[in-house]
Amino acid sequence: MAIARLKKLTFCGLKKEKELLLEKLQVLGGAHLISLNTQGGTTEITTHKHTEKAIHALKYLNQCANKRHQMNDKEVFHLDEIVDQVLDVQLQIRMLTDQRDFLMKRIEEVKHWGDFNLAKEGDLAGIRLWFYIVPKRLMQQLHDDLIFQVVHKDNIHCYVVVLAEQEPPIASVPVPRTHTGKIPLSQLVKDLQTVELALQDKQAERESLTRWIALITMNLAENEDHAALKVANALTLDDHDLFAIQAWVPSKQLARFETFASTHGMALLVEDVNEHDHPPTLLENTGVVAGGEEVIKFYQTPAYNTWDPSIVVFFSFAFFFAMILSDAGYALVFAVILAIKWKTLGHSFKGLRLRHLATVTIIFSIIWGVLSGGYFGYNPSANSVAGFFKILDINDFDSMMRLSICIGAIHIIMANLVTAYQSKGKKHAFAALGWVSLVIAGVLFWLAIDNTENAAYGFLILGGVLLLFFSNERRLIKPVDYFWQILDGIKNITAITKIFGDILSYMRLFALGLASASLAITFNQLAEQVYSSVSGLGLLFSILILILGHTLNLLLCLMSGVVHGLRLNFIEFYNWSVSDEGYPFNAFSKKGGR
Repeated sequence: MAIARLKKLTFCGLKKEKELLLEKLQVLGGAHLISLNTQGGTTEITTHKHTEKAIHALKYLNQCANKRHQMNDKEVFHLDEIVDQVLDVQLQIRMLTDQRDFLMKRIEEVKHWGDFNLAKEGDLAGIRLWFYIVPKRLMQQLHDDLIFQVVHKDNIHCYVVVLAEQEPPIASVPVPRTHTGKIPLSQLVKDLQTVELALQDKQAERESLTRWIALITMNLAENEDHAALKVANALTLDDHDLFAIQAWVPSKQLARFETFASTHGMALLVEDVNEHDHPPTLLENTGVVAGGEEVIKFYQTPAYNTWDPSIVVFFSFAFFFAMILSDAGYALVFAVILAIKWKTLGHSFKGLRLRHLATVTIIFSIIWGVLSGGYFGYNPSANSVAGFFKILDINDFDSMMRLSICIGAIHIIMANLVTAYQSKGKKHAFAALGWVSLVIAGVLFWLAIDNTENAAYGFLILGGVLLLFFSNERRLIKPVDYFWQILDGIKNITAITKIFGDILSYMRLFALGLASASLAITFNQLAEQVYSSVSGLGLLFSILILILGHTLNLLLCLMSGVVHGLRLNFIEFYNWSVSDEGYPFNAFSKKGGR
């Protein structure tokens, strides 16, 4: 589990062979291209947008309820034209849908006033119509001088039309006036019918376009390859009869790129990564624990010069989720769901990795649930087999709190040990060890175990000294350098509140586990009370309470386990071990048929 070491390659070839050589480089695959052209970014954005359009069109067609028989004739298929047609139909359907919704809402608003045309100015000797929807209980507040007519009533409101040259004063009417618009009800109904017919036509056109789904799917990979090739063309540096293209490649694959350059008569320059380079990050994870890579990609790709936390995040997330769930019965439910989705997850590379992560997480959850004695909120008796394996009591607040804090301390200590190892040869490594010493000292003082007080003071002094003198990489030449070194150390020591605050954050493992167990017990007790107090349908009601209650609790446990299980890794752990963010290695490879 590591970040792959990279080499920077510069290929140089004849400009007239550029397109052919780039296409062959794409077939070879495995190179992350570097832009040598300042204008390359614009082309890259344009081509990626083109690919995104095709993917969006395909998703839209797949969402159509009724699909037509698929076309297989590639000669009459033009991807760009079909994609544009699909997106245009989608736009038209969206506009017509919005127009239909507006008309339906407008008809609902004006139907109580009846079908009428507003009089033109001057037809009523200057008299105009003012419309109000007045609650019945406020009708008595209408001013006596008003000339009005109630044109409609319902259970709550009266629909009042006031005749006046000017809008009646606010004090004479208890509600603001209503705007009915100039379009009569009959015209609104006609417009709605026209829009609905047009919408049906567009829906039929969408269904007709679904015949191209298979061909779009088949050509999508080729379209992506074509777009990537256009980007590669824009990234080259062209000069007279020559062109050059740079790429990052894994050191392990250097030989095949050297062979490629030699076979096609290209000049090749191989360079190591220097301090001014910012190479991409290529994570190398295989086997069961590779699922941790997919998890960390979701949050942050580590920088090239840091380390790969995939394996740590993999196991710590599984363990944290198990502690938050704290119920073997719930874990078995998740196991059944995973079994149902087992084949589906195995159809993709990413799905297979996440399946491994889910499997390990469920195994950890079952083990922790058995050790804590949680089975859908019920605790086994001490004489039973399940009771024999129960060694943890989640209701023992002091013990569980100590356990959670110690787990947090171990996690943060691990993070700083990794930082110390990654910084070996630098003074910063000793500062990381200083934080390790301070955490150990704090835990020893808190636990107050006999004969550990002297050891705690020793770790405290050691940690303080390491932080004072090794908090930066300043070279100590002049006496004033020692002053600034100690000043930086004092400034760094102020982060002691942060590190202990991060450790205390791990108390959420105990708190959330206790909350889920308490909810399960509450639903069980409620179901028992209903069963014993309600005759006849008591059994049915108690079963419904158990099903709905435990389903709700299961969803809350799932959300809490994922969110907080990841949070403790990505916030607390990352703060002390992964400081720099990188960007992923994007291989220039052919996705379509070769």
